[in-house]
Amino acid sequence: MKAWLRQHRQAFVRALGRVGLLNALVIGIALALPAAGYALLESLRTVAGRVSVQPQISLFLDAKRADVETLTARLKRDARISGVRFVSREQALKELAAVQGLPELVAVLGRNPLPDAFVITAADANIEPLTVDLSKLPGVAHVQADALWARRLATLARLARLALWLLAGLLGAALIAVTFNTIRLQILTQREEIEVSKLIGATDAFIRRPFYYAGLLQGLAGGALALLLVTAALALLNREVRPLAESYGSDFRFALLPGGDAAAFLVFAALLGWLGAHLSVSRHLRAIEPS
Repeated sequence: MKAWLRQHRQAFVRALGRVGLLNALVIGIALALPAAGYALLESLRTVAGRVSVQPQISLFLDAKRADVETLTARLKRDARISGVRFVSREQALKELAAVQGLPELVAVLGRNPLPDAFVITAADANIEPLTVDLSKLPGVAHVQADALWARRLATLARLARLALWLLAGLLGAALIAVTFNTIRLQILTQREEIEVSKLIGATDAFIRRPFYYAGLLQGLAGGALALLLVTAALALLNREVRPLAESYGSDFRFALLPGGDAAAFLVFAALLGWLGAHLSVSRHLRAIEPS
């Protein structure tokens, strides 16, 4: 057991000297793109998560209060509607005043300009026909489909996430290719040393081990550089985002990758480096035999 651990330690030390800074930098830049995209999408997802994407319709009324109960009963009988909530003009003004940055605006209005309204939750995502029918009801002044833009935003987020995974796949393949070529050059450079090692009885596992560690460490170094680049980029973005967000009364910031996600990212980068080394070693060491 001690001999086995000593061999791995020696292979690890030898591999450390084979990790090229330039290759690690190339890998780091490549991996920084999907990592930054993931961090940005997660930050935006947090904001989008506060917005309801259920199909909702707002009915603004010009009817008298006496018509509200009749209209409520009529709306509840419609099978296309799963929920009905009445919002009086006084309640609407109170909710508006509770929004950060708007109390001063409400204070200078002088009178309440808001109408009574119904907030309707549709049972089906296809709300266009329902919207048309509701606009024809007596006492309804205006109909607004509130959640259409939110559903479009959710669709765009899904497309962006899919594009991010495709980009990550392409750049992951590039990482494997860079590692494959780097290990190939190392094998060719050390061809005579490998032939001598085989002549004196070195096993294939002993010869392969330093190259595997070199690929793993190269991927790990590239992943660490990618995280540093992403952290620096998000810090610069937040310097510009902070005053803009504060002007809207928000504390929004682009969040860094959580510790768990960062660790998983490093492991993934190291495994891709190991895979590139494995493919290269499996292909090129077969051709080297002592003469």
